[in-house]
Amino acid sequence: MDLGLLVLRLVVGLTLAAHGSQKLFGWFGGYGLAGTGSFLEQLGFRPGRLQAVLSGLAEAGGGLLLAVGLFTPLAAAAIVAVMLVAVVSVNFAKGFFVQNGGAEYPLVLAASAVAVAFAGPGAFSLDGALWIFGSGAGWGFASLGTGLLLGAGPLVLRRAAAPAREQKAA
Repeated sequence: MDLGLLVLRLVVGLTLAAHGSQKLFGWFGGYGLAGTGSFLEQLGFRPGRLQAVLSGLAEAGGGLLLAVGLFTPLAAAAIVAVMLVAVVSVNFAKGFFVQNGGAEYPLVLAASAVAVAFAGPGAFSLDGALWIFGSGAGWGFASLGTGLLLGAGPLVLRRAAAPAREQKAA
């Protein structure tokens, strides 16, 4: 089981770290902070550049922490938060399947991170070596709940700001 958790943590964590570095640094064909910030502004997230930094840090930081198995429940919460925002603001309207831009892929990433929080990071992790975090339902539900609350914040602020923008345009 420990080897399986290591493989899952590395693949999901490094995938998210790479995706976050697209936002933060423009690596791997990404748009960097300026391009990502502009896109987030179009989606109603203000200020866009700050939101790009926060989402990039959640993905890159959460991904790296998940990959090495350090502060695993916190890493999972960060991943759930950023994937929730992505699903609600971008993917949900496009359906489920990834070929249409749907929610399939971010849901798998979030579910994988939460599964690791429930199972624990395994023996081949910094949490395991340092005996920092354990496993079980408590950690899994705490990660899921914290991630949902953290992700709801930007979504609520986005929705609250939308009527004000529409009134200014009128």
